[in-house]
Amino acid sequence: MPDAALPGLFLGQSLADDGAQPQVLRFDRANRHGVVAGATGTGKTVTLQIMAQGFSDAGVPVFCADVKGDLSGISQPGSPNEKLLARAAEMGLTLTPKAAPVVFWDLYGQKGHPIRTTVSEIGPLLLARMLDLNEVQEGVLAVAFHVADQEGLLLLDLDDLRSLLAYVGENAERIGREVGAVAPVSIAAIQRALLQLEQQGGAAFFGEPALKLEDMMRTGLDGRGQVNVLAADRLMSSPRLYAAFLLWLISELFEQLPEIGDPEKPRVVFFFDEAHLLFRDAPKALLEKVEQVVRLIRSKGVGVYFITQNPADIPDTVLAQLGNRIQHALRAYTPAEQRGLKAASESFRANPAFDTAEAIQALGVGEAVVSVLDEKGAPSVVARTRIRPPDSRLGAATDAERAQVMATSVVRGVYDAPVDRESAQEVLDARRGQADRAAADAKLAEAKAKADAVAAKEAEKAAEARAKAEAREQARYDRERAAPRPRASSRQTPMDALTKSVLRTAGSTITRELLRGILGGMRRR
Repeated sequence: MPDAALPGLFLGQSLADDGAQPQVLRFDRANRHGVVAGATGTGKTVTLQIMAQGFSDAGVPVFCADVKGDLSGISQPGSPNEKLLARAAEMGLTLTPKAAPVVFWDLYGQKGHPIRTTVSEIGPLLLARMLDLNEVQEGVLAVAFHVADQEGLLLLDLDDLRSLLAYVGENAERIGREVGAVAPVSIAAIQRALLQLEQQGGAAFFGEPALKLEDMMRTGLDGRGQVNVLAADRLMSSPRLYAAFLLWLISELFEQLPEIGDPEKPRVVFFFDEAHLLFRDAPKALLEKVEQVVRLIRSKGVGVYFITQNPADIPDTVLAQLGNRIQHALRAYTPAEQRGLKAASESFRANPAFDTAEAIQALGVGEAVVSVLDEKGAPSVVARTRIRPPDSRLGAATDAERAQVMATSVVRGVYDAPVDRESAQEVLDARRGQADRAAADAKLAEAKAKADAVAAKEAEKAAEARAKAEAREQARYDRERAAPRPRASSRQTPMDALTKSVLRTAGSTITRELLRGILGGMRRR
């Protein structure tokens, strides 16, 4: 067992001819990172479970991805069988069945509390990796983020990013003059990639409330560190999303945590299962960032442990930073597997008692070759080791047990309901609405101006027609007045003379008759 004066995580006992020796991962060297490797079915997940619970018991918060679902058993007390009890007895170990203080997380919010971050926080580099963009498309995405920063647009979810890309496309000419050409075909390609990501369920990862790292770095009243278990069985169907999430998480820790040097025990420990997905087809810039983070984050008290089938899956620049190594059995049937076996065996400090490559192939389930850092930070001689049994359950927790753990979680209700506050989409929609209204008003004013112009032209034509009619009438009138009238003749025709004579005669007769009548009447009076 480990020396109490030098606290460490008891991994198991070596299988040495001269007597079994405890293999202890020192807590004051645990921030120097490590790797757990081995073929499928050789015991990697159990080793991960033992290490996670050991760190938790020491008061160190832990994050681990549960790829197959069986790591969830760490939330339940173990029920060791006779075989496990016998193994514990051989090591002088008394098993105390107990559960770790677990919080379940799930990017999709189904098997754990939702994990969200914003588009701005994940950044263009990781987002380009997630969307599998080429260099040109990645450049356009960087331009979009630049525009968002310049215009104060919050990028919270995928709808915000879609609206921003549409805005960049609509203003490509102006933006291109400022920061470089933006090809519409690249914007269309990014939009299609976003659609594919959304169809894979990636939209649930972006939004608010965003994850606060302190909610993953809790220590309970009993002094044990919180074990954060990420349900990754569904997530593995979107390997780029899985890889980008893990890289974002460790990058956030790197940026937010202060420097503390080499602490007595880590501030937090991360286990990244299926680690080869982090590096597969990753661009050079991303690999350089991972190498930088892994190299420097240990000074912030963070330990990073990669779980993979073969150490060759991890780039040499990153593998060189992993001081604590646990290698389960490997099979070497093909030339590629033989090269991987050779690389794995040569990464250990040789033990003259056995051939490391042969030992790796001969290991049984629950056995490993182990090399950990000593008090001086130097790797110990590799030792064949029988891994200790866990205190928690081997195998998955039931749905009811998972639900019970979530119901009593310290973050219950904090992240369950999404929040949609005003961000880029709403701002740009408002701008487009104002622009549409302005355009509609402009069209209405233009239509009214055209109608007024037509009416004015018609009125002008009518006035011209009236003026022409009046002018014609005036001209006719003037012509009529100016024309000479016929002169009356003074000569009498015989008929005129006869008529006048008759009239004179008749007039004289009538006059006499009237006078005679009047005068006669006077005389009789």
